Amino acid sequence: MRLLERIFDLAIIGGGVNGCGIARDAVGRGNTVFLCEMNDLASGTSSWSTKLVHGGLRYLEYYEFRLVREALIEREILWGIAPHIIRPLRFVLPHHAGLRPAWLLRLGLFLYDHIGGRHLLPATRSLDLRRDEVGKPLIPNRYGRAFEYSDCFVDDARLVVLNARDAADKGAEIRTRTRATDIKQSDGVWTVSMVDTLTGARSQVQARALVNAGGPWVEDVLGRGAGVNAKAKVRLVQGSHIVVKKLYDHDRAYMFQNADGRIIFVIPYQDDFTLIGTTDRDYDGDPSKVKATPEEIEYLCKAASEYLAKPVTSEDVVWTYSGVRPLYDDGASEAKAATRDYVFELDTPGGSPLLSIYGGKITTYRRLAEEALERLAPYLRSAKAREGWTGKWPLPGGDMDVSAVDGLIAELQRGYPFLSHEHARRLARAYGTRAIKLLGDAKSAADLGQAFGATLTEREVRYLMINEWAVTAEDIVWRRSKLGLRLSADEIAALDDWISTHIVSQSPLLEAGGRS
Repeated sequence: MRLLERIFDLAIIGGGVNGCGIARDAVGRGNTVFLCEMNDLASGTSSWSTKLVHGGLRYLEYYEFRLVREALIEREILWGIAPHIIRPLRFVLPHHAGLRPAWLLRLGLFLYDHIGGRHLLPATRSLDLRRDEVGKPLIPNRYGRAFEYSDCFVDDARLVVLNARDAADKGAEIRTRTRATDIKQSDGVWTVSMVDTLTGARSQVQARALVNAGGPWVEDVLGRGAGVNAKAKVRLVQGSHIVVKKLYDHDRAYMFQNADGRIIFVIPYQDDFTLIGTTDRDYDGDPSKVKATPEEIEYLCKAASEYLAKPVTSEDVVWTYSGVRPLYDDGASEAKAATRDYVFELDTPGGSPLLSIYGGKITTYRRLAEEALERLAPYLRSAKAREGWTGKWPLPGGDMDVSAVDGLIAELQRGYPFLSHEHARRLARAYGTRAIKLLGDAKSAADLGQAFGATLTEREVRYLMINEWAVTAEDIVWRRSKLGLRLSADEIAALDDWISTHIVSQSPLLEAGGRS
């Protein structure tokens, strides 16, 4: 078994948004960092979200004021550091006379507008659904009034990968397809035994502090010999989504209230589709096996059809996805009421810190990372006082103004005139300024190599394998991009065949230009 030579300041188990966010923050403060993930980055909960950076309007009903305020503040911070993968989105909330009263909605939205330091996002306004275009897709004469408010859309899996990329650019070691099998502590040092899930090769890493960011597997990680009896418990809650062909032409999203007290979102998605979700139900089973059930699909179709003039049926569904949220078990009777706040459990068996993370949400991952490192500061050798740096330093490709994405698209088309507008737009929104590094010195479409369909080319695939830890076609078409919605099964199989016959060594250096 190979033992990595140095002792790291911090080892992290789990390559979701929390683990990668902590890795980025920690290495930026001067710590040596190692992270292992048993599958692909963001392959668990972090890529199966509703794709929103949002305050969580409905959490106000559960008096989660601190969580909502923190999330509202984070919206514009995250938009500022990643304007290529995060963009503002207006939400329409039709007033349903039989559910929450209008005064309660107005009060909630007033708080939403004012407790989170909103600066750039537009404020709430009232709409007349009989006159505004957003009323056209709804059942005629049933809903006359609505409120429109701001939140943001995010490419969730890319958010995770870009945090990992920035951490690696700053010196962190990121190991995917590497499962932690055993955790032991001795003489103030943690030893993590690991196995490469592709080759079976075994290795060990040592660190002075350990973070358990296992998500749905947080308790499983603790059971691998940590010597800790966890007091906190995780509550697994299943959230499923459906994707259908585009339901309407305008660019706004909807929040629909249901008679059972839950809400669903209906969101423009990937230009030609509409995303509908999510469900909330307790889950008991292997988190890696979770799938949207026929009952959940029917529930989402029915909930959307309560509002939309053209009913949504299961036959309209082109894709489903489902994830398990590892919420902190606060004893709530219903899954919808379980807290979305995060909870830390810090144990120090033998004096060596082990920080386990329960709960959390995409929107608050950066603050979670800051707070995690505050908890670990007494134990870290190189905890330089750079608190807050992650909210000022752009994520890879995000070094531009929030209004500059359209300008970047135009720049790509000027510099690479063989790109279609659709292709340039997709690259700009996925890679930001690093799209120029990806395209390099290409003078024609032929210079981009083999075309796999839906504007995916060999050069992009190589870039993803070298710079973003992609190993399989699934990594590329369902996480690094959502091109699986546009590629046929045969085209995806052809991509997998190409990958299996082309060994592309992963490197921390960026193709065509080195680090930036």
